[in-house]
Amino acid sequence: MRMRPTLSWTPAGELPPGTTDPRPVADLLGAGGVLVLSGAGLSTESGIPDYRGEGGSLSRHTPMTYQDFTAGEQARRRYWARSHLGWRTFGRARPNAGHRAVAAFGRQGLLTGVITQNVDGLHQAAGSEDVVELHGSLDRVVCLSCGARSARRDLARRLAKANPGFAPVAAGINPDGDADLTDEQVGDFRVVPCESCGGVLKPDVVFFGEAVPPRRVEHCRALVRAATSLLVLGSSLTVMSGLRFVRQAARAGTPVLIVNRDPTRGDQHAVTRVALPLGPTLTTVAARLGVPVDDGTAAPA
Repeated sequence: MRMRPTLSWTPAGELPPGTTDPRPVADLLGAGGVLVLSGAGLSTESGIPDYRGEGGSLSRHTPMTYQDFTAGEQARRRYWARSHLGWRTFGRARPNAGHRAVAAFGRQGLLTGVITQNVDGLHQAAGSEDVVELHGSLDRVVCLSCGARSARRDLARRLAKANPGFAPVAAGINPDGDADLTDEQVGDFRVVPCESCGGVLKPDVVFFGEAVPPRRVEHCRALVRAATSLLVLGSSLTVMSGLRFVRQAARAGTPVLIVNRDPTRGDQHAVTRVALPLGPTLTTVAARLGVPVDDGTAAPA
């Protein structure tokens, strides 16, 4: 199924104002039964920019769409050249205080689960378990012909071998791991095929314009139904893939609380929006609740 990608939204009317008081977050988490829905804003403190916040990547970059990727070889060459370079930086990103706090809340039994719109794997790296990756993960690659899945690190080695000396300087890295490169920098970058069938390889992520697999959506809906409350962290909720769960919770009378500096498409459905930076806010909340949070000095697993 293909859909027209939604990259931005304009409020239809006056949105409720946000607050700078973190106490509603503490009250929500203290009651337990919380389902977390996270977005790109949670990973900005790890050096990965978001799409729509101040300095967001959409101001300079149009993400690859499923339609463009599947339509032509040149689009795939451009994508894989940019993604191959971006992966070197993206793959080195480490969880920040916000990720570590979410993991700590989970260990304390305050969460019923985590749904993330991010493809960076940082929730799991911080220690969160049973994370639903709504949009997939850049750690994996899938063949569009035979469906075989493989590790991204294996593809990175193959691309490096096929493109010796490829090391242009990127203007920036985007939330999808895509580096900003000009067509001249992409040059004649060589794309490698599936080792099983020779088909087209794609990162195992949901591109803009591509539908989230129905079984994954239904699993998330079940998590929303089972939760006492929904806590949205760092998502503008512009795309329906995440907004639908906020709407579902609101229709059921389940409280929704959003932590995001900027207004979101889901504000009208929320009890309130806390307009504060995520890492410091979640760390403060953890301290108030007596929840110990790792300081991030432990060696990566």
